[in-house]
Amino acid sequence: MNVRRAVRDTALGFVWRNLARMKGAEIDKSVRVLGRPIIEIASGSRIEIGARSVLISRCDATALGVARPVILRTLSPGASIVIGSDVGLSGTTICARCGVVIGDRVLLGADVAVVDTDFHPIGSVPRRYAAPPEALPNDTVVIGDDAFIGARTLILRGARIGAGSVIGAGSVVTSTIPEAVVAAGSPCRIIRRLG
Repeated sequence: MNVRRAVRDTALGFVWRNLARMKGAEIDKSVRVLGRPIIEIASGSRIEIGARSVLISRCDATALGVARPVILRTLSPGASIVIGSDVGLSGTTICARCGVVIGDRVLLGADVAVVDTDFHPIGSVPRRYAAPPEALPNDTVVIGDDAFIGARTLILRGARIGAGSVIGAGSVVTSTIPEAVVAAGSPCRIIRRLG
């Protein structure tokens, strides 16, 4: 690794963590930041990132590259994003109106998006200026410990992914995936059980 880049990433990580803390985020001091992530916290909401997690927002910092920086955004009071320890996020977008919970040692491949809202009402027209749908507790997204989410997967509101499961690249997860399975597709379906 280029020494100059390593020094810049260390300095950037320090500055980013302090700015994120000023916005109200709780970020462990061991979190590494490669590139410039975006964090936005709605008043009365929270973001937590556990020890030794890594946020990759720079294209050359991962084999597959990323198309965008890591984006962590809460959209309403009471919303939360809780990211466990030893989690890897590469160009990941997480938007929460209610809640997103990511367990320990989860790997999120390049450009995964996790959202717990439809952003716009489904049943009313016109949608453009309509108020966003109300957040419901069942909208919370939960990803269990040791899950691996393949590149460019979309995880939608109410999805649950069990511990140790693998989600194939480009999948759309809309429901519950049990623990210790490989699942893929749109919509995501179980392909096989693991060990």
